[in-house]
Amino acid sequence: MEQQKQKFSQFKGQPRLPKFALPKRYDLKLKPDLTACNFTGAVDISVDVVSDTQFLILNAAELSVIPDSVKFTSNDKVVDAVDVEMCEEDEIMVLEFKESLPLGVGVLSMDFEGTLNDRMKGFYRSTYEHNGEKKNMAVTQFEPADARRCFPCWDEPACKATFKITLEVPLELVALSNMPVIEEKINGNLKAVYYQESPIMSTYLVAVVVGLFDYVEDHTPDGITVRVYCQIGKGNQGKFALDVAVKTLGLYKEYFGVPYSLPKLDMIAIPDFAAGAMENYGLVTYRETALLYDDKHSAAVNKQRVATVVAHELAHQWFGNLVTMEWWTHLWLNEGFATWVSYLATDSLFPEWQIWTQFLEESTEGLRLDGLAESHPIEVDINHAHEIDEIFDAISYRKGASVIRMLQSYLGPECFQRALASYIKRYACSNAKTEDLWSVLQEESGEPVNKLMNSWTKQKGYPVVSVRVKGQKLEFEQTQFLLSASRGDGQWIVPLTLCCCSYDSRKSFLLQTVSESLDLKELSCASVSNVSSWIKVNVDQSGFYRVKYDEDLLARLRLAIERKCLSTSDKFGVLDDYYALSMACHQSLTSLLTLMSAYREERDYIVLSNLISISYKVSRIVADAAPEILEDVKLFFVNLFQYPAETLGWDPKQGEGHLDSLLRGELLTALASYGHEITLNEANRRFHMFLDDSNTPVLPPDLRRAVYVAIMQNVSKSNRSGYDSLLRVYRETDLSQEKTRILGSLASCRDPEIIHEFLNFLLSSEVRSQDVVFGLSVTRDGRETAWTWLKENWDHISKTYGSGFLITRFISAIVSQFSSYEKAEEVEQYFASRMKSYIARTLKQSIERVHINAKWVQSIQKEKHLADAVQELAYRKY
Repeated sequence: MEQQKQKFSQFKGQPRLPKFALPKRYDLKLKPDLTACNFTGAVDISVDVVSDTQFLILNAAELSVIPDSVKFTSNDKVVDAVDVEMCEEDEIMVLEFKESLPLGVGVLSMDFEGTLNDRMKGFYRSTYEHNGEKKNMAVTQFEPADARRCFPCWDEPACKATFKITLEVPLELVALSNMPVIEEKINGNLKAVYYQESPIMSTYLVAVVVGLFDYVEDHTPDGITVRVYCQIGKGNQGKFALDVAVKTLGLYKEYFGVPYSLPKLDMIAIPDFAAGAMENYGLVTYRETALLYDDKHSAAVNKQRVATVVAHELAHQWFGNLVTMEWWTHLWLNEGFATWVSYLATDSLFPEWQIWTQFLEESTEGLRLDGLAESHPIEVDINHAHEIDEIFDAISYRKGASVIRMLQSYLGPECFQRALASYIKRYACSNAKTEDLWSVLQEESGEPVNKLMNSWTKQKGYPVVSVRVKGQKLEFEQTQFLLSASRGDGQWIVPLTLCCCSYDSRKSFLLQTVSESLDLKELSCASVSNVSSWIKVNVDQSGFYRVKYDEDLLARLRLAIERKCLSTSDKFGVLDDYYALSMACHQSLTSLLTLMSAYREERDYIVLSNLISISYKVSRIVADAAPEILEDVKLFFVNLFQYPAETLGWDPKQGEGHLDSLLRGELLTALASYGHEITLNEANRRFHMFLDDSNTPVLPPDLRRAVYVAIMQNVSKSNRSGYDSLLRVYRETDLSQEKTRILGSLASCRDPEIIHEFLNFLLSSEVRSQDVVFGLSVTRDGRETAWTWLKENWDHISKTYGSGFLITRFISAIVSQFSSYEKAEEVEQYFASRMKSYIARTLKQSIERVHINAKWVQSIQKEKHLADAVQELAYRKY
């Protein structure tokens, strides 16, 4: 036995599978049992044995392989396996054969069985209701490394192969896979469904869905069948996504210079789904909220989400599926790119949405996470499958998308598009690394792309560029920006852009050293002594960095904002950078509030949206640092948002746009949160009309979140009718978007006892485990209750979610709210004995956020004139 352990130990604890044999083709048969919730399967894998070996090592997890069924056949010679060893820890299966395997291609065959789990990964079950009866469907979710939970395979992105899939399922069910059906054979009350063989692809993109579905269908001009599948009776809700998909396939065909590579595209809504969506080749799976749009009950924000998610997943059909990352280190190439290009497509389809201004929210999220010392580089070395889940975060997606946008802006859109098209052609049906993309872009542009981009992908963080006028020179200096205000030693090659007094006068250059200066005469700018002249660095926020201006330059920008001289993106950027500098204690809260007051006549959606979210964070930190001025701070924010809210009114006007719909809801939610009496009363009036008649026009979907939040402001243990009414609405709706809207609103309650009751409700069978995360961001009054609840339920939560990114949301949502060093220590001690590799990074980041908040609190408490300034701002008459 000891000898045997040693024999297999060489294969254990390795980040990747050995390369002495590679799969070429899988012939896979699966038979799910939706009642017993298990499945049986058989696979014949054509394997190319490239070096002398008696062993085959492949991935398998939570499967039972029938030992006698394992054999290797080559040129009619059958070699039996003498040993089949499952190493659950490494999720590998070691097969030993009685003699060396013949070199060249042979077929590895085996039979296996497994469970249809309820953890939303591998081959799992999702529940739905049909005619009042609860039923199971079978679904796959294999990215990043869970195909091994469905069938034994070489479960690495570089091990591409073709797949011939057969499903045996009950006669009445719809059975879908990546490719079109070529034949069905009926056998009693079962049918065997045979699918066309797929082109070469990675295991994480294989997909199977079995259940009862309706669908809507359309075709692209070149004959590709596109369908949206959803639960019976919801067909109409798939039409918007279907239209977006058909148009997007055409856009991408043109943009990448390569047509979509499969004969059909199915998109399907799954009731239980951990991520937002998954780009399986030819069979894209979605949460219902990311695919279904209902004219009557969906808000503008839902419509936009469906469009961007569909565009994101379809971008992957080229960038990810046709050309695939070589290893998970390059995950950002998939996700950052698909995020960026989804905005390109959405902007082309819906120009009136001004979606590129909303891209700034993606950048801000990336900057927020990357301002932590506990961030990570875009490219991360991955040494175990368990580590992959944690990098599906704002760095891979949002920083990834932002540095691609920065590079496109630097190289120019035409050059960038030409290079992408040749990259796709060169690596089609193959794998690529980050540097492969840089090489193609460098060839096409003649610019030092490799050198420039390595500074952004191989080190974590980003710079803050300090700008000051000295004599006749404009001086620039870069240092690493950290929210903790500590000193980082990163240095970047920064594509700097600036404009002076007008958008016609622009300058751009690469800042390759720590500091550099420009002659003001070069800027063809009016004399800087002229009080109305201004300089804005990082034009339209196309670069992934922060800017800190000297006092004089900042005062000029504040005036430029008041005089409406800046673009939407630049107004957003000045505010967002200043807020981050304030949180990092580089600027006072007093001066941040003064800057915010310059936006009192603001009407642009994205700028107001950011003002609102900054106001929430400021009022939270003030409640901890200086509770005595909190009421004045809230009054200042009410005054700031009242003007645009009154201009928009409660009811949509004829001909108003998508952005007005988004803005109205956010403004009213803010006013309700700050206890604005008129808003609370009107919300209450409309809510009661809605309870009497759910079809009333007074509560359209765009207003619902604001009204629900308003209702929760006055809920308490002794006055709980609003809470109970909202729970009733939750139970009566079958629309996921409405359910998640209500969960987020219930969390805004201020009564700790109700919050505790609500958190327990989240863990009940009435809330799908994928949706719990929507209710975790409780108010400041509920944060202590939430922390106690998290500790009480941690074992249950760990068991339900296991490894996977959803569990990390519990920690970040609940822990990051605190602002004392004592609480940070308490959290650290609690998790010390409960540490798992897949929560380690999130926990460190959340504790760092608590330290940042604590430091900010101390800094605010030292501000001498804060109370006077706030009072002046709160009672100022405009």
